[in-house]
Amino acid sequence: MSEKRTSMQRLKRYLWLGSGAFRHFADSIWRPFLKSPARSSAALLVLAFLLVSAFLSTRLLDSSASSSSISAAPRPIVNIATSHVYPRKPPAILERPREKLEIPLNCTSYNPGRTCPSNYPTSFRPEQDPDAPSAAAACPDYFRWIHEDLKPWARTGITRDMVERAKGTANFRLAIVGGRAYVETFQKSFQTRDVFTLWGILQLLRRYPGRVPDLELMFDCVDWPVVQSRLHSGPNATGPPPLFRYCGDDATLDIVFPDWSFWGWPEVNIKPWESLLRDLKEGNKRVKWMDREPYAYWKGNPTVAATRQDLLKCNVSDKQDWNARIYAQDWIRESQQGYKQSDLANQCIHRYKIYIEGSAWSVSEKYILACDSVTLVVKPHYYDFFTRGLMPVHHYWPIREDDKCRSIKFAVDWGNGHKQKAQALGKAASSYVLEDLRMDLVYDYMFHLLNEYAKLLRFKPVVPEKAVEFCSEHMACQAEGLEKKFMEESLVKGPADTYPCKLAPPYDALSLSAIRRRKENSIKQVETWENKYWDGRNKS
Repeated sequence: MSEKRTSMQRLKRYLWLGSGAFRHFADSIWRPFLKSPARSSAALLVLAFLLVSAFLSTRLLDSSASSSSISAAPRPIVNIATSHVYPRKPPAILERPREKLEIPLNCTSYNPGRTCPSNYPTSFRPEQDPDAPSAAAACPDYFRWIHEDLKPWARTGITRDMVERAKGTANFRLAIVGGRAYVETFQKSFQTRDVFTLWGILQLLRRYPGRVPDLELMFDCVDWPVVQSRLHSGPNATGPPPLFRYCGDDATLDIVFPDWSFWGWPEVNIKPWESLLRDLKEGNKRVKWMDREPYAYWKGNPTVAATRQDLLKCNVSDKQDWNARIYAQDWIRESQQGYKQSDLANQCIHRYKIYIEGSAWSVSEKYILACDSVTLVVKPHYYDFFTRGLMPVHHYWPIREDDKCRSIKFAVDWGNGHKQKAQALGKAASSYVLEDLRMDLVYDYMFHLLNEYAKLLRFKPVVPEKAVEFCSEHMACQAEGLEKKFMEESLVKGPADTYPCKLAPPYDALSLSAIRRRKENSIKQVETWENKYWDGRNKS
């Protein structure tokens, strides 16, 4: 205790007397305060306060320096020797997001002069990653079939003569020059197929202004593909004419393109795909899969094909129940009754739905696949632009064409005996349609197909002499009834705020062979199960 007292006395003596500078400070500043006991006490208190403050400040500085060495956040660095200060990088100034540009139809200015407006943007620069289109999301895998469809012209390119030879069956010639569309009509299509196909192309130009290259093409709106591959093979064969249509098959070279119904089918009151897709999502929620009717459902026009008439034999009767519920659709009577029984969103109430082709492929496939039901696909002969990405026993259940009823019976019995697997199969199909067939991806498919096609042209596209400029106003301002309603509903309001998805390179030969082999093996596996099923029933 005496040692501590001695140390304190030495510290006081040093503070008061040890430093000459401090003695001068004390003599000149403090001495007047020390003339009385009260002032002396006050001075000591002030001095003690200053000493404690200095001590605490030193500790805080040490602590701050120590903590800065382990802190992840950068701090200003002070170099005592040079007194340079390195401040933190200032935060980026967040720009106010641009408002999405919307350009409505301008029918007022169009009607008097019948001239397409010139106020629509001619360039495309989305707000999201404006300098990096490579940052776009990858396209769905079925986009890679674009390369296969254009493969016949990959080596030779496409000459004007080839395009002209496609005129024989075409409904119209489309020319896109400088981002504007010009149409030369050869013959009217069935119903409004040509109208809504052209409407869809105009919406693509509104979505990606200035991005669709100059091109000329021929379009055939009839169901059946006509460009026979056998006529264009061999060393002396002429190059095939590039002809666009809605479907193809393994024996033809027609270039498949999204069908008109994506923008609406007024003759049968089917809404544009974007609106209908929302309805189908809601329709799926009304009845859970486990609570749905445990049968296979089909409703359509059986008169268009013999294979559909054969399907009618599978309907339930007093003598036989093939687990199928088949209904013939009378579109004339349905139109007279206001389409009350043909609402597609109200038809997702069975566990299984049948898809069967008509005179060729059928637009109904996408509606059936979207229902969460197990899609029973009667062996198809045609494909459209997205169905080549479907895999049997993953997205759908294959049905024999030559033994439909027994094949449907087995499929339904299998599904009802393996409910979890069947439900997952139905969900995989609807997810494929709801996610990979969104309307923005339909436009992206069109965009990439036309871009890849234009790269093959070996001539300079021009406006045909007999062509008329088409724009959204040219079509919608003159339309009436459901045509006008569906056009207004499917109108692209303005340029997209993202880049098109990123197209993958072509399949190599091994990958393509593996895909085809997997499909064949899956179908054979189902046929093997089916044969065992019926062998067992026959024995019993």
